[in-house]
This record gives sequence, structure tokens and C-alpha cells, in this order.
Amino acid sequence: MIFKLFIDKNCQEEIVANVHARTPLICEIERLVQQDSQPDQIAGYIDDEIKMLEISGIECFTVENEKTYAVYQNCKRYLIRKRLYELEQILPDHFERISKSAIANWKKISKFKVQLSGAVDAVFQTGYVECISRRCYSDLKRRYGL
Repeated sequence: MIFKLFIDKNCQEEIVANVHARTPLICEIERLVQQDSQPDQIAGYIDDEIKMLEISGIECFTVENEKTYAVYQNCKRYLIRKRLYELEQILPDHFERISKSAIANWKKISKFKVQLSGAVDAVFQTGYVECISRRCYSDLKRRYGL
């Protein structure tokens, strides 16, 4: 087996493995690479404190006044220093865009609430409510059969 490592701060990171067959070692390498590309924690800021938030405990990411916040399972809102499009690239598949200004953790939605106006709200386990845009709702409806 030949191992090569090239360090270049100006290029995009890429891992390529040329192998004869899938072995337990190759499966473990793949798992480690995938795990590293999807972090299980993200830094959240509240007042003058920084807290590492478990991704699985975040109910929703939302944007207000051009700042991104994470609504956490303890009902607190933490400032996140990333944009929604950056979060979409690193979050697991169960996080879905529900509007132009929100990404929801699909596993934390307890119910959907239809308003008289026809708008649909996602109600999370802590009681936090976020409106789902009509365009995103039609995509979610097609994908998940809502």
C-alpha cells in the first residue's frame, strides 16, 4: 500500500483512495472521513459565553436581523457565526431548509400546524414555532408525503 499526503493551503481538501477491494480497514477509513466532514458540535455564543452545542440537540437555525441563531433543546437561542448556506453544507441530512431564513431539524419537529390563512408552521419539541414557506412546504410535501 502506498500513502501520499500533499499539504496545500490554497486547494480544496479531497481524499481519494484507490483500492482493490472493500475491506474492514477501508470501511473504517471511510467512516472516519465522513464523520470528520460532518461535525457533531458547533460553537454557540450567548452574552459573553461560548458553548459547544450538540448538533443533535439543535431544533432549528434561524436568521433575524442578519444574524444566525440556533434554537437549542433548552429553549435558549445561541448566536452562530455561520451563514445558513454554510450550515447546509456541514449539517446531517435530517436538517432541511423550511424557509429562506430557517433550517429545521426534521427529528425535532413534533407537529405541523395549519393556519387559517393556509400557512403551515413547524412546532418543535420545546414549543418553538417556525413558519414554513409555501415553496419549501411543497418540496417537503412531495418528498415526505405530508
